[in-house]
Amino acid sequence: MEPQTLSDQVFNRIQNAIITGEIATGAKISEATICEQYGVSRGPLREAIRRLEGRKLLVRVPHAGVRVVSLNPEDLVEIYQLRESLESLACQLAATNMSDDEIGSLGELLQAHKAYIDQKGGKQYYQQEGDWDFHYRIINGSGNQRLTSLLCDELYQLIRLYRFKGQDTGNRAMQAFKEHSQIFDAIAQRDGELAGILMQRHIRASRQNIEAQLIQQ
Repeated sequence: MEPQTLSDQVFNRIQNAIITGEIATGAKISEATICEQYGVSRGPLREAIRRLEGRKLLVRVPHAGVRVVSLNPEDLVEIYQLRESLESLACQLAATNMSDDEIGSLGELLQAHKAYIDQKGGKQYYQQEGDWDFHYRIINGSGNQRLTSLLCDELYQLIRLYRFKGQDTGNRAMQAFKEHSQIFDAIAQRDGELAGILMQRHIRASRQNIEAQLIQQ
């Protein structure tokens, strides 16, 4: 791995703080406060802020400065409609294009997720990003670079922010794991059509779960 620049470090720390809720959605970003908190100058911070705007996690509001993106049902529906279609396609392609070893590794990942859920008493299913993310693995396994760029680069962290919101609601963790397992089984059987349908239903159920929370708030 290449050494991280100071801007990289600040970017990663702020991004993680936003995703996990340490920095609240809708909160105003104070350069002076963050510089003091993280011990950095304004140069690296401003570069990190520009990158976070590109990730859709920060928005620049006229006459109000930079704020963390606000979560709302309307944006959720639009983003998850995209996910339903595009990740369904990713499943269809992954069932054909993933190697046997990649599928085996995906199954091992699910077992690690199950161990995490059990450790949390069945109440939480928070996935780390990148290769620890079931959805990320499938999208990359599709072999479609444009699809991967859109879902794993442009929209990925914003999607994670919404997903984090719905991670520990009721019995959703165990239900989400069951749905993941069904999707995995379809991919392992090279049944892309079934895998796509199951992924579409899974994302729709996740959206309905998060939407209910946003409306309540």
